[in-house]
Amino acid sequence: MQQNLGKLTKVYTLNFDVRDNKEVQKSIQSLPDEWKNIEVLINNAGNAHGLSTIQEGETEDWDLMLDINVKGLLYVSKVIMPTMIAQEKGHIINIGSLAGKEVYPRGNVYCASKYAVDALTQGMRIDLNAHGIKVSGINPGLVETEFSLVRFKGNAERAAQTYQNFQPLTAQDIAEIIGFTISRPPHVNLADILVLPTAQASATVMKKHQS
Repeated sequence: MQQNLGKLTKVYTLNFDVRDNKEVQKSIQSLPDEWKNIEVLINNAGNAHGLSTIQEGETEDWDLMLDINVKGLLYVSKVIMPTMIAQEKGHIINIGSLAGKEVYPRGNVYCASKYAVDALTQGMRIDLNAHGIKVSGINPGLVETEFSLVRFKGNAERAAQTYQNFQPLTAQDIAEIIGFTISRPPHVNLADILVLPTAQASATVMKKHQS
């Protein structure tokens, strides 16, 4: 991906754990001067771990989801927002989920983390409004990535079943929506986007074809 992107524009890569506030600060502050003027932030780091009832859930899984999905978003945004405020412009895009709009069985803590992302997106939009900063939420339904492989802790067979017998969204679909959102003129902000595969009507209603 980096090699392909490098054909279109300059690329500078940082590799850090968004769960570690000190590491986040150190990494972003290490950017060379020519890269410090950040105008667009896409908070895309996220994960789901397990698919258990609340009473059977593992606290380690809960920590991973809340630390990455919620605190990671906050830590990264906290470091970058001052630059946007100083410039009186910028665009923050938080990648949420259909799971932040409706709760589904065994989704409990993951859904809670994505509801938090939705609330934070709204809160950021309000608090940063005075500084001319756009804040958008993009909330996908089922997207075929490594998401389910992480959720099922490396069980490839179970992960593959998530996307069987219907056409899910792809990473390319979401990337194109992000690109469109960023490219709107200064007076236009796509504040809240819910995008689903055609086969998906809700978190639990899915039209599948026969295999």
